[in-house]
Amino acid sequence: MFTPLIPDGSAPASAVPDATARFLHQLAKSLADGSFVKLVLGKPQRKEEDAQLERVTARTVVLKGEPQISLLWHYQTRDITKNHPPAELLALLQEWLGQRFLQAHLQTRSEELQLAYSRKGRPSLRVGRLAAPDLPKQADHDRTKLRHCELDRPFWDDLGLTHELKGVRTLVPAMSRKWKQINHFIEVFDAALKNSRLADSPAVHIVDFGSGKGYLTFAMYDWLRMQGKDAEVTGVELRDDMVKLCSATAARLDLKGLRFEQGDVRSYTPARLDVMIALHACDTATDFAIHLGLRAGAAIIMCSPCCHKQLRPQMASPAVLRPLLQHGIHLGQEAEMVTDGLRALLLEAEGYDTRIFEFVSLEHTSKNKMILAVKRPQALSQARRAELLTQIADIKRFYGVREQALETLLCTA
Repeated sequence: MFTPLIPDGSAPASAVPDATARFLHQLAKSLADGSFVKLVLGKPQRKEEDAQLERVTARTVVLKGEPQISLLWHYQTRDITKNHPPAELLALLQEWLGQRFLQAHLQTRSEELQLAYSRKGRPSLRVGRLAAPDLPKQADHDRTKLRHCELDRPFWDDLGLTHELKGVRTLVPAMSRKWKQINHFIEVFDAALKNSRLADSPAVHIVDFGSGKGYLTFAMYDWLRMQGKDAEVTGVELRDDMVKLCSATAARLDLKGLRFEQGDVRSYTPARLDVMIALHACDTATDFAIHLGLRAGAAIIMCSPCCHKQLRPQMASPAVLRPLLQHGIHLGQEAEMVTDGLRALLLEAEGYDTRIFEFVSLEHTSKNKMILAVKRPQALSQARRAELLTQIADIKRFYGVREQALETLLCTA
């Protein structure tokens, strides 16, 4: 149980608590009555220990039968999870708010509270009412609707997606969005598989670069096995702690054909590769991943690009577009469009049917675009290939682009 930090009811003006105390009171109250949905801490003060910290998100979990608050620390190159008893978290927040973090966003089933601090350290609190309960209340509905993956698999417990509640494996409410994303990915993958040469293949070899905590890696392996495929799935990840976590789970459950290795897409060489997956590979890492898939003759290439940095400093805005591209956000969007458009054209020139479409992000960011390429059964005609290469050259010339990583890799192969 939680003890409210301030009493309910009216109080004289001199006794009215400041915005920070009111925010913490509502947080404690929501945790106590079960109306808590999520908490996000933003605007970190980038001291040495938080130099690469972007934000912290909090969700409720049950560990060994006890309620805990799981904090996910999102850094630029890694994520770290730390669990705290609710009372301990409230004490930490009293120290952090206004010092370590200058923004905090609390969502309950009925309210949204936004706490912010001015440059002089003065707190302000904005409270808004929600018209309807948020996602976690829809968890039961989601579990009956999304059928691509099975929720009763024991590996989901290890990955923090499910927990046992009264003897039944149940989706952690805060993970309902993640569960939707996993199922949506498998839906897209299923359609791609049916349209590829792998449709009737008894074996499928997949490499998932940047596999992270392994949600998709485990899901693909399990789904392929349910389809009767001899699945060989490898998750490749730079972070050793994630590799150890996923490897231990796969070994404990004796999941033959599922493995996790520490490695970098720039140097990793798989023995066989039918499906290449790289989600949220930063900047040119996406180009290296696509190139690896092309060199291996992959039947399916699935990428969700991130951090389009290479082309932006090269791009010279055409005169007619300068009034539009004088705004940084527009220039960034333009660089993203040009980068991924060139990648798609290069994939087409290599004999792939390619689509770019909006995909729900697996790490809850705005980078939610997917490039999906499926190898054609027939070779591309020389005339069509020449046409595509001309289009690529024209686009580069129009924007003043001197070099694009994937094109360079293909030319030097």
